[in-house]
Amino acid sequence: MQTKEKDVAMNHLEIEFKTLLTKEEYHSLEDFFKDQPPIRQTNHYIDTPDQAIRNHRMALRIRTLADRAELTLKVPQDAGHFEYNQALTFEQVETFLSKKKFPQGEIASFLTDLDIPLTSLDVWGSLETERREKRIPKGLLAFDRSRYNSIEDYELEMEVDAASDETYFHEFLKETQIEYKPAKSKVARLAQSLLKSWNYWIFLLK
Repeated sequence: MQTKEKDVAMNHLEIEFKTLLTKEEYHSLEDFFKDQPPIRQTNHYIDTPDQAIRNHRMALRIRTLADRAELTLKVPQDAGHFEYNQALTFEQVETFLSKKKFPQGEIASFLTDLDIPLTSLDVWGSLETERREKRIPKGLLAFDRSRYNSIEDYELEMEVDAASDETYFHEFLKETQIEYKPAKSKVARLAQSLLKSWNYWIFLLK
């Protein structure tokens, strides 16, 4: 089965602000997003056993949705992250998950230039998210419920054009009576949840 490439995001600078939500806050926002269809996605996070990706302060994932898949590398910038995005077929995803054959392309070339061995890359954890997105005048909102390692959490993100737009995010929280709670990235929350997992330590010892 082939993916649709038209919906894969182009390479871009991502600047976003986020807050964790309580379960009650999540339910209080459901009406605001009720006209937006849910997008179900699975993120497979990738690194080498010696954490070469993490040591460069980057994040690497394969994201699968109902009709497409994409490979994303996030590289830190002074403000936000620069995202490299590459469309994948489901066959390429399965080949990597089962045979560890990393897809060729711009991201593979970028990692090779950093002397990160592609043959050592493997999935260390996965996370499922149900997302609803809604564009408002000041940015794009993402309303997430995520499940990973027997944990369910809730999060609100706002992607904006500039770091100075953070004030719009906090204005929205005030308008909707949401208490701001600093949120680590999904990949960081997943990693933290796996620190006591035997499978995670087996991955690091490969």
